[in-house]
Amino acid sequence: MQKPIMAVTGDETATTGDMPTYQIRAPTTALPQGVMMAASPGSLHSPQQLAEEATRKRELRLMKNREAAKECRRRKREYVRSLESRVAVLEVQNRKLIEELETLKDICSPKTD
Repeated sequence: MQKPIMAVTGDETATTGDMPTYQIRAPTTALPQGVMMAASPGSLHSPQQLAEEATRKRELRLMKNREAAKECRRRKREYVRSLESRVAVLEVQNRKLIEELETLKDICSPKTD
């Protein structure tokens, strides 16, 4: 036989100052006929059900891992593309600075004729 679950109700029986007091009493309704509370989640499963559940969980984990790896590879490709773009911009900037340096050297260096 199943023990009734005790419930805390919000019925105020007396108030002391600003703090209400609560009364603990047995619930007025029981669980529907045939419904029982399980002692633990795994106690009602057969070994075959446990194996199937383990297989299902493993497959779910592997699927999530594949998706996460796919997303990781996508982000890495995006990051590498951004680095390649930055390298191209910096190479152009470097070439321009080298040209400017050569021009300034030509202007500032004493000419020997």
